[in-house]
Amino acid sequence: MGGCSIQKSERQNMAQEGRQKRSTCRSEMVCWPVLKRIQVILRKEMVREFLAEFMSTYVMMVFGLGSVAQMVLGNNKFGSYLAVNLGFGFGVTMGVHVAGNISGAHMNAAVTFTSCALGRMPWKKFPVYVSGQFLGSFTAAATIYCLFLKAILHFSGGQLTVVGSTATAGIFATYLPNYMTLWWGFLNEVLLTGMLQLCLFAITDKENNPALQGTQALVIGVLIVIIGASLGMNTGYAINPSRDLPPRFFTFIAGWGKEVFRDNWWWVPVVAPFLGAYLGGIVYLLFIGIPQNPQRLENSVVCEDHRITVLPKSSLCMTSSCTPVSAAPANIATVAQPAPPLSGSMPLEHF
Repeated sequence: MGGCSIQKSERQNMAQEGRQKRSTCRSEMVCWPVLKRIQVILRKEMVREFLAEFMSTYVMMVFGLGSVAQMVLGNNKFGSYLAVNLGFGFGVTMGVHVAGNISGAHMNAAVTFTSCALGRMPWKKFPVYVSGQFLGSFTAAATIYCLFLKAILHFSGGQLTVVGSTATAGIFATYLPNYMTLWWGFLNEVLLTGMLQLCLFAITDKENNPALQGTQALVIGVLIVIIGASLGMNTGYAINPSRDLPPRFFTFIAGWGKEVFRDNWWWVPVVAPFLGAYLGGIVYLLFIGIPQNPQRLENSVVCEDHRITVLPKSSLCMTSSCTPVSAAPANIATVAQPAPPLSGSMPLEHF
């Protein structure tokens, strides 16, 4: 009898193990296609760019808003205005490292708009980039709120206010100081964003004097620090709709209320950067930008009367006194054969 009971128990255990294996196989059969489908989706270019903008903006905003929170809540003991500039500046640097080779790490809706408006990026990508930026910025604001909630309530006495000595809404979005007017603030944001875009073009322009390969992220971060340290006092240098509007909307739903939209200032950090970035890009291209395709000169020759004649390749010089143009200055004598080009240059017929 004892042997029979043992055999019965073994059969039950084997049956249970068989059911578990079948259940595991079925779950694997269900999960594998789902994982494959997710993997295929994540490999799509638009999806990768959306996620890149989300992550890079999130990183930038966590460091930036965190530095503001420490300055405000620490009564300048754990932070300063310089620390805020460094937080946002090097936050941008880290954001570029996160996504620079995937989406370009714009992290700024005004920069994305300018890239589209100037033909450097298709318009169909504009909503993808901006959606990723806004979501990343909103999520960063929620992260900072959770991290500093105890400190916020302690500093403000449990009251979430926008103005006053214990105001905390300024941790998340910019607000106009009393000495500034709305339109003067608008002009400030236009100018600052124009400077940002102009310098971004200069940093990345391979036809001019760009930042050294591998240093672009650091140089762009330094640019943000410079703008904040020299020009940021009047408006808080939002210079980025993706930096200001999503955190402001978060404070609206998190307890600060409709007061975050006071004085109609809220739309200025949204609209002015678009105008400023576009104007800054236009100014750079008009005054500094070097054409991609310089004028082609083929088989140029100079004759005795010192007039330049541009002939087609099949044409021949009909006078024996004609000499080919060399890369040397005009006051240097030329010989019968064309002189070799200067170091680093190319013969004219290659242009």
